[in-house]
Amino acid sequence: MQLFKNTDFDFLGKKWPFIIASLVLTVAGLTSIAMKGGLRYGIDFKGGAQMTVKFASPPPLDKIRTALGQKVKGEVSVQNFTDVTANNEVVIGTELEEEKQLNINRQAMADVLTATFGQPNSGKLDLNNASQQDLMTRLRDPLARAGVAMSDPQFQSLVSAILNFRNTPPRSGLISDFNQLSSVPGVTPAILNVLKQECYLSPFNIRNVEMVGPRVGAELRNKAVLATLYALAGMLVYIAFRFEWIYGLGAVIACFHDTIITIGLFSLFNKDITMTVIAALLTLVGYSMNDTIVIFDRIRENLKIMRRDSLETIMNKSVNQTLSRTVMTSGLTFLTVIALFIWGGPVLHGFSFALVCGIIVGTYSSVFVASPIVLFWHNYADKRKKRAPGPAPSPARAEAVRKTPTRVAK
Repeated sequence: MQLFKNTDFDFLGKKWPFIIASLVLTVAGLTSIAMKGGLRYGIDFKGGAQMTVKFASPPPLDKIRTALGQKVKGEVSVQNFTDVTANNEVVIGTELEEEKQLNINRQAMADVLTATFGQPNSGKLDLNNASQQDLMTRLRDPLARAGVAMSDPQFQSLVSAILNFRNTPPRSGLISDFNQLSSVPGVTPAILNVLKQECYLSPFNIRNVEMVGPRVGAELRNKAVLATLYALAGMLVYIAFRFEWIYGLGAVIACFHDTIITIGLFSLFNKDITMTVIAALLTLVGYSMNDTIVIFDRIRENLKIMRRDSLETIMNKSVNQTLSRTVMTSGLTFLTVIALFIWGGPVLHGFSFALVCGIIVGTYSSVFVASPIVLFWHNYADKRKKRAPGPAPSPARAEAVRKTPTRVAK
């Protein structure tokens, strides 16, 4: 399918604005990383405990920080998902240097939230944060005393239905009124009355808890860096073998350029580098490299056909010939990751943000970074050949020329 036919855009002639933009983004990103003392790593890499909490209303971040700072050991960070504020979710994280402190801090964070926003002195169970086992233990005897007879399978099915109702959107972990449970199959007025007597509804729900030891985090960070470098090195070898070494170098520099700019944008926007982000960066490396190889392959084919044309003309022709493919591939992929970025939720936010930035940067780097590198090198090599002096004559030939009589014009 050809979206563009017989185009003749001077891509290489417009390379400098894009090269300057790349330099500005690279310097801005590296400066941001230096000023902030390095990249901001997620729980996967730095180690610690991280808890995702959803509130029924906009969460009071300052109140949460103050309460946690008094009870939890070490530095505590509390941040909300700015892209999904309608969900009222926050991420609470602690960075630890001791493995044994992980479970202690995890329990301390849960206890602080209960003490601050729940009803710890009521003696009731928090239904919005109860596990299946907790709820079964709390309801078994009160239901028997209330005369609600049911077998163990029926009881387990009832508890599972209540928790499934709680965790299903639009509630997503938060029940605001016990009367909502009347729509759950098996919940009779007697059961509902027992639930009201034995449980309460807190205004928050602990959605997810992650714990990674500091040693494991450091090991994952090192392996992530090595994985990226090995991928770039392997592609350099492949393209140098498939084309010429300068083509391989240009493609790898373009991929390295895409990675550096994307990481710099993560620093500029204060986003965490996690394992999913590393997966996105490796995806980006392969995506950008594939786009570059397609253009380089067309350049190699046109070099055999357009022998009398300059290299810049051949490159422009090749980019124009692959323009439809680039627009369709990059455009459709970009629409997909934009949808993932907007509606994918906080778990996939870092992954989708890396792909959104990477596809934009990677698409133009194949044309305005990788190709100009090859062009600059060939122009430089041609100039060196022209400046190089011819071979010196042999001594015998020099002597013969010296003895040859000079004709004088009359």
